[in-house]
Amino acid sequence: MTLTAPIPIITSPLASARRQLSDAAAYLELDHGLYEMLARPRREMTVSVPLRRDDGSIVLYTGHRVQHNLSRGPAKGGIRFSPGVDLDEVRALAMWMTWKCALVDIPYGGAKGGVTIDPRSHSQAELERVTRRYASELGEFIGPERDIPAPDIGTDEQTMAWIMDTVSTGRGVTLPGTVTGKPLALGGSLGRADATSVGVTVVALEALSSYGLLPYRPTAAVQGFGKVGAGAARLLAASGVRVVAVSDQYGALHADGGLDIDALETHVARTGSVVGFAGGQPIDGAELLELRVDVLAPCAVEGVLHAGNAHRVQARIVVEGANGPTTPEADDVFRERGIVVVPDILANAGGVIVSYFEWAQANQAYRWTSREVEERLRERMSESWAHVHTQAQRTGRSLRQTATVIAVERVADAHRLRGLYP
Repeated sequence: MTLTAPIPIITSPLASARRQLSDAAAYLELDHGLYEMLARPRREMTVSVPLRRDDGSIVLYTGHRVQHNLSRGPAKGGIRFSPGVDLDEVRALAMWMTWKCALVDIPYGGAKGGVTIDPRSHSQAELERVTRRYASELGEFIGPERDIPAPDIGTDEQTMAWIMDTVSTGRGVTLPGTVTGKPLALGGSLGRADATSVGVTVVALEALSSYGLLPYRPTAAVQGFGKVGAGAARLLAASGVRVVAVSDQYGALHADGGLDIDALETHVARTGSVVGFAGGQPIDGAELLELRVDVLAPCAVEGVLHAGNAHRVQARIVVEGANGPTTPEADDVFRERGIVVVPDILANAGGVIVSYFEWAQANQAYRWTSREVEERLRERMSESWAHVHTQAQRTGRSLRQTATVIAVERVADAHRLRGLYP
Protein backbone atom coordinates (compact mmCIF):
# COMPACT_ATOMS: atom_id res chain seq x y z
CA MET A 1 0.00 0.00 0.00
CA THR A 2 1.36 3.41 -0.99
CA LEU A 3 1.22 6.04 1.69
CA THR A 4 0.92 9.69 0.77
CA ALA A 5 1.74 12.65 2.97
CA PRO A 6 -1.32 14.40 4.40
CA ILE A 7 -2.30 17.62 2.71
CA PRO A 8 -1.89 20.47 5.21
CA ILE A 9 -4.98 22.47 6.10
CA ILE A 10 -4.18 26.07 5.21
CA THR A 11 -5.87 28.76 7.28
CA SER A 12 -8.04 31.03 5.15
CA PRO A 13 -6.93 34.66 4.71
CA LEU A 14 -9.96 35.92 6.64
CA ALA A 15 -9.30 33.58 9.56
CA SER A 16 -5.65 34.70 9.57
CA ALA A 17 -6.61 38.38 9.53
CA ARG A 18 -9.11 37.95 12.35
CA ARG A 19 -6.64 36.00 14.46
CA GLN A 20 -4.07 38.78 14.07
CA LEU A 21 -6.68 41.36 15.08
CA SER A 22 -7.78 39.26 18.07
CA ASP A 23 -4.19 39.06 19.33
CA ALA A 24 -3.75 42.83 19.01
CA ALA A 25 -7.10 43.57 20.64
CA ALA A 26 -6.25 41.35 23.61
CA TYR A 27 -2.85 43.05 24.00
CA LEU A 28 -4.49 46.50 23.86
CA GLU A 29 -7.34 45.38 26.14
CA LEU A 30 -9.98 46.72 23.72
CA ASP A 31 -13.56 46.33 24.84
CA HIS A 32 -15.65 43.74 23.03
CA GLY A 33 -17.84 46.24 21.19
CA LEU A 34 -14.88 48.06 19.68
CA TYR A 35 -13.28 44.76 18.74
CA GLU A 36 -16.47 43.71 16.92
CA MET A 37 -16.51 46.99 14.98
CA LEU A 38 -12.92 46.44 13.89
CA ALA A 39 -13.48 42.78 13.01
CA ARG A 40 -16.32 43.42 10.56
CA PRO A 41 -16.43 45.48 7.35
CA ARG A 42 -18.14 48.84 7.47
CA ARG A 43 -19.72 48.26 4.06
CA GLU A 44 -19.58 45.64 1.35
CA MET A 45 -21.19 45.18 -2.04
CA THR A 46 -21.47 42.16 -4.31
CA VAL A 47 -22.60 42.73 -7.88
CA SER A 48 -23.28 40.71 -11.01
CA VAL A 49 -21.02 41.66 -13.91
CA PRO A 50 -22.42 40.49 -17.25
CA LEU A 51 -20.10 40.47 -20.27
CA ARG A 52 -20.94 40.25 -23.95
CA ARG A 53 -17.96 38.44 -25.39
CA ASP A 54 -16.45 39.21 -28.76
CA ASP A 55 -18.30 36.26 -30.33
CA GLY A 56 -21.65 37.63 -29.13
CA SER A 57 -22.16 35.16 -26.26
CA ILE A 58 -22.95 36.43 -22.75
CA VAL A 59 -21.21 35.25 -19.57
CA LEU A 60 -21.82 36.39 -16.01
CA TYR A 61 -19.11 37.16 -13.47
CA THR A 62 -19.30 38.25 -9.84
CA GLY A 63 -17.67 41.39 -8.47
CA HIS A 64 -17.05 42.49 -4.88
CA ARG A 65 -16.00 45.68 -3.12
CA VAL A 66 -15.46 45.76 0.65
CA GLN A 67 -14.81 48.88 2.70
CA HIS A 68 -13.44 47.65 5.99
CA ASN A 69 -12.97 50.91 7.88
CA LEU A 70 -13.46 54.63 7.24
CA SER A 71 -12.45 56.15 10.58
CA ARG A 72 -9.12 57.60 9.42
CA GLY A 73 -10.25 58.70 5.96
CA PRO A 74 -11.70 57.43 2.69
CA ALA A 75 -11.27 53.75 1.90
CA LYS A 76 -8.25 52.67 -0.15
CA GLY A 77 -7.36 49.37 -1.77
CA GLY A 78 -6.69 47.48 -4.96
CA ILE A 79 -8.93 45.67 -7.41
CA ARG A 80 -7.91 42.22 -8.60
CA PHE A 81 -9.16 40.25 -11.57
CA SER A 82 -8.68 36.58 -10.75
CA PRO A 83 -10.78 33.41 -10.97
CA GLY A 84 -10.05 32.76 -7.27
CA VAL A 85 -11.60 35.98 -5.96
CA ASP A 86 -14.24 35.43 -3.28
CA LEU A 87 -15.89 37.62 -0.69
CA ASP A 88 -14.00 36.30 2.34
CA GLU A 89 -10.67 36.86 0.60
CA VAL A 90 -11.69 40.42 -0.22
CA ARG A 91 -12.79 40.98 3.39
CA ALA A 92 -9.39 39.87 4.64
CA LEU A 93 -7.47 41.99 2.16
CA ALA A 94 -9.59 45.03 3.05
CA MET A 95 -8.82 44.55 6.76
CA TRP A 96 -5.09 44.28 6.06
CA MET A 97 -5.34 47.51 4.04
CA THR A 98 -6.82 49.28 7.06
CA TRP A 99 -3.87 48.25 9.21
CA LYS A 100 -1.36 49.01 6.45
CA CYS A 101 -2.61 52.57 5.97
CA ALA A 102 -2.66 53.18 9.72
CA LEU A 103 0.80 51.70 10.25
CA VAL A 104 2.48 54.02 7.73
CA ASP A 105 0.26 56.87 8.96
CA ILE A 106 -1.61 57.87 5.84
CA PRO A 107 -5.20 59.21 6.13
CA TYR A 108 -7.08 56.27 4.64
CA GLY A 109 -9.20 53.38 5.73
CA GLY A 110 -8.94 49.98 4.09
CA ALA A 111 -10.83 48.54 1.13
CA LYS A 112 -10.42 45.85 -1.50
CA GLY A 113 -12.28 44.63 -4.56
CA GLY A 114 -12.22 42.07 -7.28
CA VAL A 115 -13.97 40.26 -10.10
CA THR A 116 -13.97 36.47 -10.51
CA ILE A 117 -12.47 36.49 -13.99
CA ASP A 118 -9.28 35.17 -15.60
CA PRO A 119 -7.98 38.18 -17.58
CA ARG A 120 -5.64 35.94 -19.59
CA SER A 121 -8.67 34.35 -21.25
CA HIS A 122 -10.16 37.60 -22.50
CA SER A 123 -9.40 40.18 -25.16
CA GLN A 124 -8.58 43.78 -24.30
CA ALA A 125 -12.02 44.84 -25.54
CA GLU A 126 -13.70 42.29 -23.27
CA LEU A 127 -11.67 43.42 -20.27
CA GLU A 128 -12.68 47.02 -20.93
CA ARG A 129 -16.36 46.05 -21.01
CA VAL A 130 -16.04 44.04 -17.78
CA THR A 131 -14.19 46.87 -16.04
CA ARG A 132 -16.65 49.55 -17.06
CA ARG A 133 -19.66 47.43 -16.08
CA TYR A 134 -18.09 46.61 -12.70
CA ALA A 135 -17.29 50.30 -12.09
CA SER A 136 -20.80 51.37 -13.09
CA GLU A 137 -22.34 48.75 -10.77
CA LEU A 138 -20.32 50.16 -7.87
CA GLY A 139 -21.77 53.57 -8.75
CA GLU A 140 -21.67 55.96 -5.80
CA PHE A 141 -19.78 53.39 -3.72
CA ILE A 142 -16.40 54.67 -5.01
CA GLY A 143 -14.95 58.13 -5.63
CA PRO A 144 -12.16 60.51 -4.54
CA GLU A 145 -13.69 61.24 -1.12
CA ARG A 146 -15.18 57.78 -0.55
CA ASP A 147 -13.13 54.87 -1.85
CA ILE A 148 -10.12 55.06 -4.15
CA PRO A 149 -9.26 51.83 -6.05
CA ALA A 150 -5.80 50.91 -7.37
CA PRO A 151 -4.31 48.08 -9.46
CA ASP A 152 -3.76 44.62 -7.99
CA ILE A 153 -3.39 41.10 -9.40
CA GLY A 154 -4.69 40.97 -12.98
CA THR A 155 -5.26 44.72 -13.31
CA ASP A 156 -3.04 47.61 -14.38
CA GLU A 157 -2.97 51.32 -15.17
CA GLN A 158 -5.24 50.82 -18.18
CA THR A 159 -7.85 49.22 -15.90
CA MET A 160 -7.65 52.25 -13.64
CA ALA A 161 -8.06 54.60 -16.63
CA TRP A 162 -11.30 52.83 -17.60
CA ILE A 163 -12.61 53.04 -14.03
CA MET A 164 -11.73 56.73 -13.75
CA ASP A 165 -13.42 57.49 -17.06
CA THR A 166 -16.54 55.48 -16.18
CA VAL A 167 -17.00 57.22 -12.83
CA SER A 168 -16.13 60.64 -14.25
CA THR A 169 -18.54 60.27 -17.16
CA GLY A 170 -21.33 59.17 -14.86
CA ARG A 171 -20.88 62.28 -12.72
CA GLY A 172 -20.29 64.70 -15.57
CA VAL A 173 -16.89 65.90 -14.36
CA THR A 174 -13.32 64.60 -14.65
CA LEU A 175 -12.21 63.14 -11.31
CA PRO A 176 -8.51 62.14 -11.45
CA GLY A 177 -8.56 61.26 -7.74
CA THR A 178 -11.12 58.48 -8.32
CA VAL A 179 -8.32 55.92 -8.67
CA THR A 180 -4.56 55.70 -8.26
CA GLY A 181 -2.08 53.78 -10.36
CA LYS A 182 -3.33 55.64 -13.46
CA PRO A 183 -1.30 56.39 -16.60
CA LEU A 184 0.84 59.51 -16.27
CA ALA A 185 -1.15 61.18 -19.05
CA LEU A 186 -4.27 61.00 -16.86
CA GLY A 187 -2.72 62.29 -13.65
CA GLY A 188 -0.74 59.28 -12.47
CA SER A 189 2.29 59.75 -10.28
CA LEU A 190 5.89 59.36 -11.24
CA GLY A 191 7.40 56.48 -9.26
CA ARG A 192 4.10 54.61 -8.81
CA ALA A 193 4.96 51.59 -10.99
CA ASP A 194 7.84 50.39 -8.79
CA ALA A 195 6.57 51.79 -5.48
CA THR A 196 5.70 48.47 -3.81
CA SER A 197 8.98 46.94 -4.98
CA VAL A 198 10.93 49.92 -3.64
CA GLY A 199 9.21 49.54 -0.28
CA VAL A 200 9.97 45.81 -0.14
CA THR A 201 13.61 46.52 -0.94
CA VAL A 202 13.94 49.32 1.63
CA VAL A 203 12.64 47.22 4.52
CA ALA A 204 14.58 44.13 3.37
CA LEU A 205 17.81 46.13 3.48
CA GLU A 206 16.85 47.69 6.83
CA ALA A 207 16.18 44.22 8.25
CA LEU A 208 19.44 42.82 6.88
CA SER A 209 21.30 45.74 8.44
CA SER A 210 19.49 45.48 11.78
CA TYR A 211 20.30 41.77 12.09
CA GLY A 212 23.94 42.11 10.98
CA LEU A 213 23.65 40.42 7.58
CA LEU A 214 24.14 43.29 5.15
CA PRO A 215 27.95 43.52 4.78
CA TYR A 216 28.35 39.94 3.53
CA ARG A 217 26.52 40.12 0.16
CA PRO A 218 23.41 38.39 1.42
CA THR A 219 21.30 36.05 -0.68
CA ALA A 220 17.63 36.25 -1.55
CA ALA A 221 14.90 34.16 -3.15
CA VAL A 222 11.86 35.89 -4.64
CA GLN A 223 8.60 34.01 -5.13
CA GLY A 224 6.47 35.68 -7.78
CA PHE A 225 8.00 37.52 -10.71
CA GLY A 226 5.13 39.89 -11.44
CA LYS A 227 4.75 43.60 -10.79
CA VAL A 228 6.12 43.41 -7.24
CA GLY A 229 8.51 40.47 -7.37
CA ALA A 230 10.34 41.42 -10.55
CA GLY A 231 10.94 44.95 -9.31
CA ALA A 232 12.04 43.72 -5.89
CA ALA A 233 14.47 41.24 -7.45
CA ARG A 234 15.95 43.94 -9.69
CA LEU A 235 16.30 46.48 -6.88
CA LEU A 236 17.73 43.94 -4.42
CA ALA A 237 20.31 42.88 -7.00
CA ALA A 238 21.20 46.52 -7.68
CA SER A 239 21.72 46.97 -3.92
CA GLY A 240 24.28 44.17 -3.75
CA VAL A 241 22.02 41.30 -2.71
CA ARG A 242 22.63 38.05 -4.61
CA VAL A 243 19.23 36.95 -5.92
CA VAL A 244 19.72 33.20 -6.30
CA ALA A 245 16.16 32.09 -7.10
CA VAL A 246 12.92 33.41 -8.56
CA SER A 247 9.62 31.87 -9.58
CA ASP A 248 6.34 32.62 -11.29
CA GLN A 249 3.15 30.61 -11.74
CA TYR A 250 4.77 28.54 -14.49
CA GLY A 251 8.09 27.53 -12.90
CA ALA A 252 11.15 28.47 -10.86
CA LEU A 253 14.88 29.05 -11.39
CA HIS A 254 17.96 28.77 -9.19
CA ALA A 255 21.58 29.86 -9.63
CA ASP A 256 24.07 29.70 -6.76
CA GLY A 257 26.10 32.59 -8.16
CA GLY A 258 23.04 34.78 -8.58
CA LEU A 259 20.66 35.38 -11.46
CA ASP A 260 21.15 38.15 -14.02
CA ILE A 261 17.88 39.93 -13.26
CA ASP A 262 18.11 42.39 -16.16
CA ALA A 263 18.54 39.53 -18.64
CA LEU A 264 15.76 37.59 -16.92
CA GLU A 265 13.34 40.52 -17.23
CA THR A 266 14.16 40.71 -20.94
CA HIS A 267 13.46 36.98 -21.25
CA VAL A 268 10.13 37.30 -19.40
CA ALA A 269 9.07 40.27 -21.56
CA ARG A 270 9.71 38.13 -24.63
CA THR A 271 8.28 34.78 -23.48
CA GLY A 272 5.85 35.64 -20.68
CA SER A 273 7.55 33.42 -18.07
CA VAL A 274 10.81 32.73 -16.25
CA VAL A 275 10.70 29.20 -17.69
CA GLY A 276 13.43 28.53 -20.23
CA PHE A 277 15.84 31.22 -19.04
CA ALA A 278 19.35 29.97 -19.77
CA GLY A 279 20.93 31.71 -16.79
CA GLY A 280 19.45 29.42 -14.14
CA GLN A 281 18.55 25.82 -13.40
CA PRO A 282 14.87 24.88 -13.17
CA ILE A 283 13.63 23.88 -9.72
CA ASP A 284 10.24 23.13 -8.23
CA GLY A 285 8.35 26.23 -7.09
CA ALA A 286 7.81 24.77 -3.62
CA GLU A 287 11.55 24.13 -3.32
CA LEU A 288 12.27 27.85 -3.71
CA LEU A 289 10.48 28.56 -0.43
CA GLU A 290 12.80 26.19 1.40
CA LEU A 291 16.18 27.33 0.07
CA ARG A 292 18.94 28.36 2.49
CA VAL A 293 18.97 32.13 1.90
CA ASP A 294 19.19 35.25 4.00
CA VAL A 295 15.96 36.75 2.64
CA LEU A 296 12.86 35.01 1.32
CA ALA A 297 10.45 37.43 -0.36
CA PRO A 298 7.05 35.85 -1.12
CA CYS A 299 5.57 38.32 -3.62
CA ALA A 300 2.71 36.35 -5.15
CA VAL A 301 -0.43 35.30 -3.26
CA GLU A 302 -1.60 34.56 0.26
CA GLY A 303 -1.07 31.36 2.25
CA VAL A 304 2.12 30.02 0.62
CA LEU A 305 3.95 29.63 3.97
CA HIS A 306 1.88 27.35 6.18
CA ALA A 307 1.99 24.52 8.70
CA GLY A 308 2.95 22.05 5.99
CA ASN A 309 6.21 23.74 4.98
CA ALA A 310 7.16 26.18 7.77
CA HIS A 311 9.50 23.67 9.44
CA ARG A 312 11.49 23.37 6.20
CA VAL A 313 11.94 27.09 5.54
CA GLN A 314 15.63 27.98 5.94
CA ALA A 315 15.58 31.73 5.29
CA ARG A 316 16.85 34.02 8.04
CA ILE A 317 14.34 36.77 7.19
CA VAL A 318 10.96 36.58 5.43
CA VAL A 319 9.88 39.86 3.79
CA GLU A 320 6.23 39.70 2.79
CA GLY A 321 5.87 41.36 -0.59
CA ALA A 322 2.45 39.72 -1.00
CA ASN A 323 -0.58 40.17 1.22
CA GLY A 324 -1.02 37.38 3.77
CA PRO A 325 1.59 34.90 2.46
CA THR A 326 2.23 33.49 5.96
CA THR A 327 -0.50 31.72 7.91
CA PRO A 328 -0.72 32.09 11.72
CA GLU A 329 0.47 28.49 12.13
CA ALA A 330 3.60 29.24 10.10
CA ASP A 331 4.11 32.44 12.09
CA ASP A 332 4.15 30.41 15.29
CA VAL A 333 6.75 28.03 13.84
CA PHE A 334 8.92 30.90 12.62
CA ARG A 335 8.88 32.58 16.05
CA GLU A 336 9.95 29.31 17.67
CA ARG A 337 12.77 28.89 15.15
CA GLY A 338 13.98 32.49 15.32
CA ILE A 339 13.06 33.34 11.72
CA VAL A 340 12.27 37.06 11.42
CA VAL A 341 9.10 37.93 9.49
CA VAL A 342 8.69 41.49 8.19
CA PRO A 343 4.88 41.60 7.90
CA ASP A 344 2.97 42.50 4.78
CA ILE A 345 1.35 45.60 6.30
CA LEU A 346 4.84 47.06 6.58
CA ALA A 347 6.84 45.35 3.84
CA ASN A 348 4.54 46.02 0.90
CA ALA A 349 3.18 49.39 2.00
CA GLY A 350 5.18 51.27 -0.64
CA GLY A 351 2.35 50.97 -3.15
CA VAL A 352 -0.30 52.57 -0.96
CA ILE A 353 2.13 55.28 0.19
CA VAL A 354 2.74 56.42 -3.39
CA SER A 355 -0.97 55.96 -4.13
CA TYR A 356 -1.55 58.50 -1.36
CA PHE A 357 1.05 60.76 -2.98
CA GLU A 358 -0.77 60.39 -6.31
CA TRP A 359 -4.12 61.22 -4.71
CA ALA A 360 -2.61 64.27 -3.00
CA GLN A 361 -1.12 65.43 -6.32
CA ALA A 362 -4.52 64.99 -8.01
CA ASN A 363 -6.17 67.10 -5.31
CA GLN A 364 -3.51 69.79 -5.81
CA ALA A 365 -3.49 69.51 -9.64
CA TYR A 366 0.31 69.47 -9.30
CA ARG A 367 2.90 66.83 -10.13
CA TRP A 368 5.90 66.04 -7.94
CA THR A 369 9.21 64.98 -9.46
CA SER A 370 10.23 61.32 -9.42
CA ARG A 371 13.04 62.24 -7.03
CA GLU A 372 10.58 63.84 -4.59
CA VAL A 373 8.31 60.82 -4.75
CA GLU A 374 11.08 58.29 -4.14
CA GLU A 375 12.71 60.32 -1.35
CA ARG A 376 9.38 60.67 0.46
CA LEU A 377 8.61 56.97 -0.07
CA ARG A 378 11.98 55.80 1.27
CA GLU A 379 11.74 58.16 4.22
CA ARG A 380 8.24 56.93 5.14
CA MET A 381 9.26 53.26 4.82
CA SER A 382 12.44 53.71 6.87
CA GLU A 383 10.59 55.61 9.60
CA SER A 384 7.91 52.92 9.77
CA TRP A 385 10.53 50.16 9.94
CA ALA A 386 12.41 51.96 12.74
CA HIS A 387 9.23 52.47 14.76
CA VAL A 388 8.09 48.86 14.44
CA HIS A 389 11.55 47.37 15.02
CA THR A 390 12.24 49.54 18.07
CA GLN A 391 8.88 48.65 19.62
CA ALA A 392 9.40 44.96 18.91
CA GLN A 393 12.82 45.03 20.55
CA ARG A 394 11.37 46.80 23.57
CA THR A 395 8.42 44.43 24.09
CA GLY A 396 9.96 41.17 22.90
CA ARG A 397 7.05 40.60 20.54
CA SER A 398 7.32 39.73 16.84
CA LEU A 399 7.40 42.37 14.13
CA ARG A 400 3.93 41.30 12.97
CA GLN A 401 2.43 41.45 16.45
CA THR A 402 4.05 44.85 17.00
CA ALA A 403 3.00 46.30 13.65
CA THR A 404 -0.58 45.09 14.07
CA VAL A 405 -0.83 46.55 17.57
CA ILE A 406 0.46 49.94 16.38
CA ALA A 407 -2.01 49.97 13.48
CA VAL A 408 -5.02 48.71 15.43
CA GLU A 409 -4.39 51.22 18.22
CA ARG A 410 -4.34 54.10 15.73
CA VAL A 411 -7.63 52.99 14.18
CA ALA A 412 -9.20 52.38 17.60
CA ASP A 413 -8.14 55.87 18.70
CA ALA A 414 -9.80 57.35 15.61
CA HIS A 415 -12.99 55.42 16.45
CA ARG A 416 -12.98 56.77 19.99
CA LEU A 417 -12.31 60.36 18.93
CA ARG A 418 -15.09 60.35 16.34
CA GLY A 419 -17.54 58.67 18.68
CA LEU A 420 -20.52 56.52 17.78
CA TYR A 421 -23.20 58.19 15.67
CA PRO A 422 -26.56 57.61 17.41
